[in-house]
Amino acid sequence: MRAATISTPRLNKMPGMFFSANPKELKETDHSLVDDKTQKKKPKTFGMDMKAYLRSMIPHLESGMKPSKSKDIRLSVNEVMQWAQSLEKLLANQIGQNVFGSFLKSEFSEENIEFWLACEDYKKTESDLLHCKAEKIYKAFVHSDAAKQINIDFHTRESTAKKIKTPTPTCFDEAQKIIYTLMEKDSYPRFLKSNIYLNLLNELQANSLK
Repeated sequence: MRAATISTPRLNKMPGMFFSANPKELKETDHSLVDDKTQKKKPKTFGMDMKAYLRSMIPHLESGMKPSKSKDIRLSVNEVMQWAQSLEKLLANQIGQNVFGSFLKSEFSEENIEFWLACEDYKKTESDLLHCKAEKIYKAFVHSDAAKQINIDFHTRESTAKKIKTPTPTCFDEAQKIIYTLMEKDSYPRFLKSNIYLNLLNELQANSLK
């Protein structure tokens, strides 16, 4: 069985990915969709766009090109199938994060994985940089006026605000756990039934039979 070869893009460089999204641009895009007279054809268009997106993610899928350098990663059918075992396995994979992030963006909830990833990065931060990074994460996702405000309860929001005054590597753990559970119970089951996941799996299965 052959594994498809793809190059892993940086998250902030990936076309259409969640890290480059500007809230104002998203709002403007929403209005343009409403005004579009061809909106009735959206399901077909979305399907075509998704297929094109998948092919752009997997440029070597049909060409049979060999990996050029060590930066290339082989994505196998088994690996993608493992994403369906748990959200933990999905998020442990770099490409899995990208694909799931794209799905969340299609549902306008990309702030969840952005926050989760920011927390994972924060835990690895050197102690002298904790305060600065904690402030940025809080203002971006936790503050009541945050542009990408995450869906957490008032108590957790207030508790996190107090913790970042004397930041530790674990000050976002409570909020991160809530968001993880939200993704696990809400978005993740829909992701496994989505076109973006099923099309990727089908493409890889078809390629493995060649």
